[in-house]
Amino acid sequence: MASRLLVHFFTVLHLVIDKLLYLCLKWYWGPSKQRCPTLQRKRMIVTYSAVELARMIRTREVSCYEVISAFIDRLNEVNPLVNAVLDGPFIEALDEARRVDEQLAQGAIGEAELAAKPFLGVPFTTKESTAVKDRLHTLGIVARRGVKANNDAECVRLMKEAGAIIIATTSVPEINRWQETRNNIIGQTNNPYDNRRTVGGSSGGEGALLAACGTPVGLGTDIGGSIRMPAFYCGVYGHKPTTGIINTRGCSLRTGREPSTMVVAGPMTRYATDLLPLMKVLVGPEKSLSLRFDEPTDVRKLRYFYISESGDIKCSAVQPPLELAMNRVVEHFSQIAPAGVRKVTLSGTEKTTNMWRYWMTQEPANFGTLLGNGKPLSPLVELAKKLTGRSEYTMAAIYSLMDSILPQEKEDVIKELTRRCDQELTELLGDDGVLFYHSTTHPAPYHYAAFVNVYNFSYWCLFNVLHVPATQVPLGLDADGLPVGIQVVASRNRDRHCLAVAEELERVFNGRIPPFIVD
Repeated sequence: MASRLLVHFFTVLHLVIDKLLYLCLKWYWGPSKQRCPTLQRKRMIVTYSAVELARMIRTREVSCYEVISAFIDRLNEVNPLVNAVLDGPFIEALDEARRVDEQLAQGAIGEAELAAKPFLGVPFTTKESTAVKDRLHTLGIVARRGVKANNDAECVRLMKEAGAIIIATTSVPEINRWQETRNNIIGQTNNPYDNRRTVGGSSGGEGALLAACGTPVGLGTDIGGSIRMPAFYCGVYGHKPTTGIINTRGCSLRTGREPSTMVVAGPMTRYATDLLPLMKVLVGPEKSLSLRFDEPTDVRKLRYFYISESGDIKCSAVQPPLELAMNRVVEHFSQIAPAGVRKVTLSGTEKTTNMWRYWMTQEPANFGTLLGNGKPLSPLVELAKKLTGRSEYTMAAIYSLMDSILPQEKEDVIKELTRRCDQELTELLGDDGVLFYHSTTHPAPYHYAAFVNVYNFSYWCLFNVLHVPATQVPLGLDADGLPVGIQVVASRNRDRHCLAVAEELERVFNGRIPPFIVD
């Protein structure tokens, strides 16, 4: 009885806080919103999928130069609103496009080479914390303002090897650790659906630019939702792969040989059908074979489950538009799957943020040292500097830094809780199970809301703790014109199930609604 009363008390408290927060921030940001610039009909090519663009370039229905030029123009058009580009656009991409066109015209690229370059001539972007040779690699901190990468990150190298052309890098919060994308190099990144709203973090620049059609595909990284959060808030697709199947060398100064980490690299797209071809590039042919990426998945033969809420009293209640999205998904798969969709619970979901917080302390890199560009920072000193106007860091970075001086989680308790949660999920899903899980509690909040609702990201970070694949899928807009969506989760190395179900949801609901009108 006492525990139920406590849960009820916190539920009511969250409702009151959420309402007051919403009203205060709505007043602060004002009644008028700006949305993404109109797209002219003659530029519709920027709305095409990466797979379709690759096909059109190969068959010379459109020139590579025309494609790259169209995306650079669109990027320049939308960036004044979203403020997503940290470095670029790279005009050299146009020279590379000319070379591709010349080679295709001369028949200099044979069938074998075309097969090895499935994204020949297709533009792409990446979050700036992922290294691109000779381009800025600041990780969002002022001390690295002029630092450039010496080599491409492994995922960037693989994209280039597949024929894709890098056109820009996008903004991140400092050292990728915050739920909004803001730094003191270029400032705040805005949501293309409503510039008063967050794009999430840390791959927020990618999410904003994708939604606005400034790029066809992007590369993100994810340690606590950093691919899926911006994908959700910006109404695009994002896949967090099984931990370890994509090499993370060059992502946020990583070597790719870290023995234990929650960090993954993965694709962000506007179309579910682009995810699997991109995953094949990013994992390579050998892992594609072991992960059975070329085997079709019959979504009618999978088993389905869903969880209605995490039970974490530190989180807000899941809002009705997200509950409605879940219900639509459950209803559809109940009709096509023989066993229907079963509601379940998992041990530990109510302690997700505690688990994630502990496992962050086990990461090979220390946030305070990374933030100090190799020099350990004192949280209290940096807070004092901030309060006296002498800090070079955002309040979000200092907020995260302060976590290191708070009481730590109990190791034995968290390890046992993680083990139980992992075992239950593994046994539940097996080889052919899929879990539907809410993305978070609210559609894109106003800027700065995360300072109060700091724990609402826990719906994403659970699957970093468990190292399993999860795909963020858009499912339309709410009454305020903001994206809603859902996560599709499978057991380790069953990424193909997530991607197949995402494609089914795209086919049935066509849930990605752009943030602009076409004129």
